[in-house]
Order: sequence, then C-alpha cells, then structure tokens
Amino acid sequence: MYNMSKLRSAMQKGKRSTLTMAETTKTPRKRTKEAVKKEEEPTNPCTPTTYHTFHEPASVLQIQKKLLNWYDKEKRELPWRTVALKEPDVNIRTYAVWVSEIMLQQTQVATVIEYYNRWMKRWPTVQDLAAASLEEVNKMWAGLGYYSRGRRLHEGAQKVVTEMEGQMPRTVDSLLKQLPGVGRYTAGAIGSIALGEVSGVVDGNVIRVLCRLRAIGADSTSSAVTEALWTLANTVVDPERPGEFNQALMELGARVCTPKAALCGQCPLKTHCHSYRKVHVKQEANSQKLLGKVGKSPSTQGDIEDCPTPASCTLCPTEPWLDDLGVHNFPRKPAKKAPRVEQTLTCVARRPSEDGEDEYLLTQRPNKGLLAGMWEFPSLLLDEENSKVKQKGALCAEVGRILGVEVNKDLLSYVGEVVHIFSHIHQTYIVYSVSVEDEHATEETQSEKLQWLTRPALLEAAVSTGLKKILKLYESMGELSHEVLTLKDGKRKKVAKNSKLSASKKTKPNPANGTRQLSLNSFFKTTEET
Repeated sequence: MYNMSKLRSAMQKGKRSTLTMAETTKTPRKRTKEAVKKEEEPTNPCTPTTYHTFHEPASVLQIQKKLLNWYDKEKRELPWRTVALKEPDVNIRTYAVWVSEIMLQQTQVATVIEYYNRWMKRWPTVQDLAAASLEEVNKMWAGLGYYSRGRRLHEGAQKVVTEMEGQMPRTVDSLLKQLPGVGRYTAGAIGSIALGEVSGVVDGNVIRVLCRLRAIGADSTSSAVTEALWTLANTVVDPERPGEFNQALMELGARVCTPKAALCGQCPLKTHCHSYRKVHVKQEANSQKLLGKVGKSPSTQGDIEDCPTPASCTLCPTEPWLDDLGVHNFPRKPAKKAPRVEQTLTCVARRPSEDGEDEYLLTQRPNKGLLAGMWEFPSLLLDEENSKVKQKGALCAEVGRILGVEVNKDLLSYVGEVVHIFSHIHQTYIVYSVSVEDEHATEETQSEKLQWLTRPALLEAAVSTGLKKILKLYESMGELSHEVLTLKDGKRKKVAKNSKLSASKKTKPNPANGTRQLSLNSFFKTTEET
C-alpha cells in the first residue's frame, strides 16, 4: 500500500511537472486554427521537456529510495541535523535550523560547526537572540564573513518576538514572507527540514546534481534554468522524508557530485544520470573509432544521449561538449564578474593604557553597507592613486577629526599593504601607524562610535578578518614600524619613541647628528574651539 500511494503521488507530480515546464516554453501570442489542431495531436514523448525532467514516476521512486539509502549510511553527523531530528519543541527546532541555514550560506560546513555551537549555546531560543544587542551579535559573527547575515538573523528574531508573539513561522510561504534575509531556498530548507513541508530546495550543490542528472547545460543562472530546476526539485523530493531527502541531495553534491572531481563510481544515482550515460556513450564511440568500427553505433543507450531538439531547447548547452570534462560539462555558468578594485587608507593608532598595556583606536562603521556595525581602525577609501605625502595628509586629517586634535603627518609611519578579498571587492589596505605617548593619550576619548581597546579585547570585539590581517602585519613589522618616520624632505630617520624601550637604548637629543626627542606636542596640536 505504501509503495502504491507513493507511486500514485509520483505520477501526479510527474504530470504536474511536465505541464508546468511545458507552459513556461509557450510564447504568448494569438494561435491559429492550425496551431490549435497541432497542439491537440499527440506529442513526441521524447521532447526536450521530458528529456530534461523526471517524467517517469517509477524512476522518481527509485531515485528517492537510492538516495535516502545512501544518505542513511553516509551522512555526516552535524549539530543542526541532530536538533532537527530530536528537538520536540517546533519553535526551537525551526529557530535552530534557521540559524544553521543562514550560517551555511556561502560558508563551508567545517567552518560553520564551531560558530553554530557557540551561537546556540549563548542564544538557544529566538527570544534569547532577540534580547541580545547588535554589538553582541556582530561580535559572535566576527570572522564568519557576509556580516549582513548575522544582522538579519537578529532583526528576524526581534520581529518574531515583537510582532509574532514569539512563534516562528510554520510554513514555507510564511517563512519566505515574514523573515528578513530568507529567500526561496532558505524557506524551502527550513520548511522541509524543521517542519516536514514537502518542498524542494535549490542551492549550489543541488543545481550541480540536477543539471548533471538531466543534462541541463544552459546558463544555470538564467531564469529558464532556475525555474526548471525548482520544478525538478519539487518533483523529485520524497513526500515521506522531505527534509532528509533535501539534505541528502545537498550532501551528494558536496561530497560526491563535486564541481571539479566528481566521484561518479560512488554515486547512488549514476544509473539515472544523463551526463554519466553521455560520457559512456562518447567513450564507447571513441573506442570504436580507434578500433576501426566507425559504421557501428554504440551499444550503450544512444537514444537518450542527447536532447532531440537542442537548437530550440532552452535547457541545452550552447557550447560544444568537451570530452576531457566529462560530467563536468554540466552545469555551465557565465564568467564571473571581476570584483571591484578598491584601496583604503588605514591608520593603526596606538597609546599606552594606565597599566602600561598598549591600546588601539577603533571606530565603528555605519549600520548599513559593507561590514555594517563592525569596528575598524580609522580608515579612508581612496578615490584615486595618490602620493604617500597626500595619503598621509588625508589620513592625518581623518585621525584628527576623530580625536579632535590636529595631527602632524611627519609622525605617520608607513607599515605596508594588506590585500583582502570580499565576494565582490578586491580590497587593498594601505597601512600607516602612529603612536600617541603623552598626557593626552590617557584622556577619555571613548564614545558610542569610538573606543580604545587592548589587543586581547580587540580580538574579541566585532572586527573583521581584514582588520586582524592589518594587525598581524603591524605586529610583524616589530619596533621598526613604530620608530621609522617619513619626513617632509623624503629622508627616513629613526626616532626612539617607544615607551617600552629600555633606558640603556634611549639616546639624548643631539643637534649634531639630527636625532631629536619627540613629544606629543610636535604632532598633536589641540584644535581651537569655535
């Protein structure tokens, strides 16, 4: 009875799939009588649509069975999967899966595990997260990248508590409509995994698996391919175990059907894979050519080697098949857009604290945009190439604006450059440093957007990976970066301005050799109040 009900369900889904995909290919125009008559005639069962779909209910059942059997044996034990299976409270379960899915966007599983465990330990419920501050959330998220994700989780939690009486959405549609930062994939994943909703999912791994299974070679980012993939995902998902089936499909893409080194021999679905069969057809044809058997057709199932009408098919590749790539011919993606190139001036400003430990000046970024709400060293985005003199002048003006003093550019030391790659920006930080060592250095300059932090506190704060790279470069320069100053005449001179140097290493000012003892007044001039 169970198999018969699944078969009937799969048959209905198969019919809906074929109808849906056929409808997307129609052109909205007035039909002639001849066109109507032609539509009423029986269609070729091997149209491009059926070639690229799961149109056989029995095959769908086999795919579901084989993939879930493989998953039950091979799946990785991950903390969010454990919660999804064992947590009886649907609100906590939905919240936990939501957190995991947001963290897993554009981030590898191995990286996410530690962050997820720390997050759930600190904020085990949506109410706990809603009560946290954005500063605490940014601090917890630091190093995970794509920082807007953490902010949206926080916004979503506050919305659930204040507008939805603390109850997480219970359907895919409500997840999509009510939670900020939740798109079609994330809603489908949360709904199927946490709530048992029968909904497919389409992420990078699933795109790769489905494109290879159904030999979809058109641009995988195009609207036609995107909609076709969602139709496939909703057709093939197992109605009895939708969450586990979706995770199995993603697991297969992550571990077996990989981008550049697919392990086809280990794939439980290889007998259902058009790409895999196509490779074998090509290999057999090439073998026969080498053996001089050009007249014979390959014994492998050649009738499904290609789509019957590739020229008019919106899912077939526009580029020729490359034998060397094999199944890696699918999917096809457009060339990536080159990242925007930016340069940013950054100043590492340091002062001794009352207990003698160095402190670093940090400012907070705006609450919107790149690295929103994160802390950084005083920085300026460069609009064009500038000489070091102009760079130092601009940076001095910015540091002076922040501290309310005038900064002499002669005491800024060039440290070096740090390259940091964001998803869409190739960022180069041009790093300078300055030491503040006078009675003014201990004046209270803390504010909501400004703070002095010791190194341990800095590393625990909501700072980006890029800032940590800058700090590492600064520290690797050692005493040199703290002592060498570039003067107006372009000459480089050493000045002992590190308060930690031993007395035996300090030298007295000597006008004869040009060495001078510096005070804060030589580069900080108190700005007159207006």
